[in-house]
Amino acid sequence: MVLTPQPVFDAVEHVTASTTSKPRVILMCPQGETFTQKKAEELADEEHLIFICGHYEGYDERIREHLVTDEISIGDYVLTGGELGAMVVIDSVVRLLPGVLGNEDSPVLDSFSSGLLEHPHYTRPREYKGMKVPDVLVSGNHKLIDEWRDKESLRRTFERRPDLLESAPLSKKQLQWLREWEEEAKE
Repeated sequence: MVLTPQPVFDAVEHVTASTTSKPRVILMCPQGETFTQKKAEELADEEHLIFICGHYEGYDERIREHLVTDEISIGDYVLTGGELGAMVVIDSVVRLLPGVLGNEDSPVLDSFSSGLLEHPHYTRPREYKGMKVPDVLVSGNHKLIDEWRDKESLRRTFERRPDLLESAPLSKKQLQWLREWEEEAKE
């Protein structure tokens, strides 16, 4: 089962007929560029996005060659259709739009936005079943809290996704912490 080109071309032409800007036409497919936070940020700056979702064997190649501006994959696996992948991309992009999350800083501090994974989070109560919130987080010292968050973000990335450190913009202090952890790991 392959999507025939005529209805897809008709749908895109109908949607774009009423707009002056050229929309990004995104084809969800396993051969596409792997979706990242950076790509989500890029797409969030666009005025119009159109998603084409193949099903089973996909779509006629002329759709890819003549309509599509971007091909996106959400991972190295195959689904029965591109609809779920498109929903993942849409959710990731929409949450970056102003006013969606309620706090404009939220998407800036999320995992992958800075190149690192996000730091741990805690809430009340301060102690639960003997497990305590780190003292620094209830100290009221915002400078120390920011430093703790920065260090824990780096630590979490170092432990869980060291591959991200290859391209993350790291400060001198962060590089120092990494060297210390690498030395500890050798012992």
